[in-house]
Amino acid sequence: MKVVASHRMKVFWPLYIMAIPGIVFLIIFKYIPLAGSVIAFQNYSVFKGFLDSPWVGFKNFETLFQYPDFIRVFSNTLVLGFLRIVIVFPIPVLLALMINEIRKSLLKKGIQTALYVPHFLSWVIVSGIVFDMFSLSGLFNIVIGWFHHDPTLVMQESSYFRIVYVLSAIWKDAGWGTVVYMAAISSIDPQLYESAMIDGASRFKQIRHITFPLLLPTVLVLLLLEIGNFLDLGFDQVFNLQTPMTYSVSDILDTYVFRTGIQQGQYSFATAVGLFQSLIGFILVFTFNKLSKKVSDGGLW
Repeated sequence: MKVVASHRMKVFWPLYIMAIPGIVFLIIFKYIPLAGSVIAFQNYSVFKGFLDSPWVGFKNFETLFQYPDFIRVFSNTLVLGFLRIVIVFPIPVLLALMINEIRKSLLKKGIQTALYVPHFLSWVIVSGIVFDMFSLSGLFNIVIGWFHHDPTLVMQESSYFRIVYVLSAIWKDAGWGTVVYMAAISSIDPQLYESAMIDGASRFKQIRHITFPLLLPTVLVLLLLEIGNFLDLGFDQVFNLQTPMTYSVSDILDTYVFRTGIQQGQYSFATAVGLFQSLIGFILVFTFNKLSKKVSDGGLW
């Protein structure tokens, strides 16, 4: 085994060197900060540090669960997470299957590029576009005005927030999500399609019986990763889209932690909420990984 490993190191050493920056990044920004999780069980003081701050056990977690609006905040997080998994996640898969059917390569590349350009815009810019689009003089109210409807302040109405959240997430990230799926589709053996065409299979049947089944393992892996972030919805998007009028449906764990943990300096409490989110994510990933193995013999481990 040692001889084989040494041989691989000599042959593939450029790849190992290329992996070093990513490994260093993970160690510095992912693994070393794990040591700071102990402050979730302390009444942490920046002046006393980790060693001298008093231990309080599970007091910070009790504070979270006893928070009067915890049920509302937690349910909002669950609802938005569910919408992200059920509606937002499948869109890149469908887009990838549709783009793959385009025969003209120039048109294919142009459409794919146009779809993933919004990914490079920050949520500050995207939210500004969304607010302008749904303002009183924006495109939305202009269009409904053609049908003799009164103008609506969409961004101030709580009933519209979840719709806007889903649509903005699709517009910004769906195109970027197709990159991985298009790479997986490009690795499918063309001879499978040739054999299917000889047997008289239509394009739809080729997608159904060749493309999608071979793409499914990649979909399941990315779905498991997405489920792991089920409660981590992305602070930037929600924070930039929410208004005081929509707090009832837009206030989630991330925004709640920002207000109480960061703005008020309750670092131990903010860490406790982060651990709670991570624990839920781990349970979900472990559960769905078991299910994916039974369904398709695939999974993260």
